[in-house]
Amino acid sequence: MRRTEASARATERASSDPTPGRDERQNSSLGKGSWEDQASEAGSHRGVAETARPIPPIDKVTRLRRKLWAAAKAEPKRRFHALYDRVHRSDVLWEAWKRVKKNRGAAGVDEETIAAIEAEGASQMLAELQKELVERTYLPPPVRRVYIPKADGKQRALGIPTVKDRVVQAAVKLVLEPIFEADFEDSSYGFRPKRSATDALEKVRDVSNRGHDQVFDADIRDYFGSIDHDELMKKVESRVSDFRVLVLIRRWLRAGVMEEGVTETMTSGTPQGGVISPLLSNIYLHFL
Repeated sequence: MRRTEASARATERASSDPTPGRDERQNSSLGKGSWEDQASEAGSHRGVAETARPIPPIDKVTRLRRKLWAAAKAEPKRRFHALYDRVHRSDVLWEAWKRVKKNRGAAGVDEETIAAIEAEGASQMLAELQKELVERTYLPPPVRRVYIPKADGKQRALGIPTVKDRVVQAAVKLVLEPIFEADFEDSSYGFRPKRSATDALEKVRDVSNRGHDQVFDADIRDYFGSIDHDELMKKVESRVSDFRVLVLIRRWLRAGVMEEGVTETMTSGTPQGGVISPLLSNIYLHFL
């Protein structure tokens, strides 16, 4: 089996890891294997009966993501600069909040829950976050360390960001994801929008039916915890030149992990449990 097919298997293994509050595939506005606007183009060839149905309007966030994907696809070497202003747009932050709210998840180190934010009013929280982002005073707090059991009886360490930080991460992901999705291999399935373990298994079945009868099964030990920060940032910078976004990502990597009141600075890795972590891990893996 070729390397790309083997990589799909290895990457999909990672996607089975449980992450509290994660709903990457169901909530994305990306299309399976391609951008959603390609599906829209395909819809223009439907019959009269189908096209007669009312088509819901495309929201501004989806339109932004489609444009970013199309631009990245058209220019594989392009580095995007004016991205930060899109991150703190009101509609982007609101969409980020909706996704975080739908995914639920536990509170971070500040012990503030989604229910508490809803009770006080999400609009106020989003306005405060927007102000901090615009003024560039936002500092990500450390993540809260929790452990969940693994199938082999060991413990998996997760890092749970605060709800507010998850919103900011989700906003950055909304902007960056379409750019890097334009580059990712079609054989990659782990933590990809509109892709699942079922899709990876279907790919294996299809390949085996075409005569391939050998499978290379591999796993990367402590992948999330061993990602080199400097190398990761170089890979992000291959597509992003907006230093404000790069500074924010670097702050997440250096925010640290709090366990029993003690904060430990991380020199490598990206915490499992963060909204932005799966995308960063795929960016790093793409270049391996």
